Amino acid sequence: MRFAVIYVFLAVAVSALAQTRILPLREVRPGMTATGRTVFEGAKIEEFRAEILGVLENIGPKQSIILARLSGGPLERTGVLQGMSGSPVYYEGRLIGAVALSFPFSKDPIAGIRPIEEMLQAASTPPAPPRAERPGNPFDLASLLPAPVHYDLGPTRLTEIATPFWMSGFTRAAFEHFAPLLRAAGLEPVQGLSGGQSRQQAAAKPAPLEPGSMISVQLITGDLAAGADGTVTHVEGDTVYAFGHRFLSMGDSEMPFARAEVMTLLASQNVSFKISETKETLGVITQDRSAAITGRLGGQATLTPVTIRLHSRTGAAREHTYRMNIVRDRLFTPLLLQMAVFSAIDATERTTGLASLDVKARIDLADGLPPIPFENVYTSELAAPNMASGALAAPISALMQSGFDRLKVAAIHLDIEVTNEKRQLQIENLWASKREARPGETVELTALFTGDNGREMTRTVSYTVPVGAPLGPLYFTVADGAQSNLAEYRQFLIAPPKTEPQLLGFLRGLRPNTKAFVRVWRSAPSWIVQGETMPAPPPSLTLLLGSSQVQTPGAKIDEIEIASGGYMMTGMKTIAIEVKE
Repeated sequence: MRFAVIYVFLAVAVSALAQTRILPLREVRPGMTATGRTVFEGAKIEEFRAEILGVLENIGPKQSIILARLSGGPLERTGVLQGMSGSPVYYEGRLIGAVALSFPFSKDPIAGIRPIEEMLQAASTPPAPPRAERPGNPFDLASLLPAPVHYDLGPTRLTEIATPFWMSGFTRAAFEHFAPLLRAAGLEPVQGLSGGQSRQQAAAKPAPLEPGSMISVQLITGDLAAGADGTVTHVEGDTVYAFGHRFLSMGDSEMPFARAEVMTLLASQNVSFKISETKETLGVITQDRSAAITGRLGGQATLTPVTIRLHSRTGAAREHTYRMNIVRDRLFTPLLLQMAVFSAIDATERTTGLASLDVKARIDLADGLPPIPFENVYTSELAAPNMASGALAAPISALMQSGFDRLKVAAIHLDIEVTNEKRQLQIENLWASKREARPGETVELTALFTGDNGREMTRTVSYTVPVGAPLGPLYFTVADGAQSNLAEYRQFLIAPPKTEPQLLGFLRGLRPNTKAFVRVWRSAPSWIVQGETMPAPPPSLTLLLGSSQVQTPGAKIDEIEIASGGYMMTGMKTIAIEVKE
């Protein structure tokens, strides 16, 4: 009910702005003195001056940028501020566009203004189908995030103003670990700012959203929170235009946004920015395009609930639970999850020194589909949080980037038990009971595993050479679950699953690293047909397949599982026997 009242109030407050007049780009001339609007303190919208220097036409594909010198308020001291992205600029009451670009390390407050026509056109762009993108390394989740757009102007660059990205509740180690990845995507991390609203703020009458107001796009809410700040350019009915450049190039999106107030300004020779505080939620950002983000007042975004429970067995038993909601986006959600898991582990346990993480995870799917379970152990003296957070986010990435719209993540549940012992075994050796075998004969395979303090473990499995098996070398590779999964993931990249059952089968078939796996294979190539592997087909079928299907080296014939008793298995060994008549 409270949200409905907020929406009605805001809709009425902005209705008078729906008929804002526009100054077309063709009428912009050097020497014009325009007026900009932004927030420098609290929620008060203040004016600044913008002297038009000229128009950089066709600086990008069907894009032009208006160059202006800003002045007034604190701008002579701070230069162009991060958080000003989207600040509207008017000439004689007609909207020209939004402050969107700047020159890094510039002493002068010179900015690039995005023409309002391009921002309005971005909102009318028809929805595009989601793209299925997969990183070459399943743990390099940031590799698909877009880099900030810049334009080379002689010896310098005109670059999109970096978006302040606040992180609340995250540890210092998590901030430092992920900050370079976020900066590469045009986001400037700021640690320690809180989001949300107090009861007094929720009950108070909300301020109307106007051009020049600050907003915060919320990506994580709850015990951990993260979001990005910018400025509103234009409000038309219940439609909001902001930023003047892309946020994460999501295209169609569903991200909640809230009103924000500026606590203070931080002037810096490197980069100056606004430090802001998130207030009441106002609506949903629905599009994230190259020239603007747009959204609507009212409504509520559908987020993914995440629960992380940590049980510490290092000294006195302790338990911590973190609850949060994360936006649903095929590229950013896995990285946000990785950040949250890393920080939760780091906040609860030491990140250096001996530690083992026993992780049990469950991904709940929408539409009543069975959940996807995972179970692994991660042990390390330095990087256990990084290993665990990356491995947990990788299947989420594969699921969300698959292109199957029906496979939506409804919730994520993580249970992590932490101990200070090193529960790890290395695959030391592998040998067979015989060097030669005939079809129909059984071969015993023995693997030796070693660990710290002289710990040793042997496991023996049997394999019967199939009757009619081709003559020649037969290979046996024993590898840990992570190595075996990586081999499967490479195949996943070469020939993505064609159907939902194939993808779900791939994810549910991911091997835990608490087991080793003996892969039985031949050097003959196999073929991937409609997402299914066809090992070593006969020559007649090979001719029919030709070059129309994907060929992979090595034909997997069988796989045998070896249990470890709860230890993390690492390493890989291969041997061969000769199949003879």
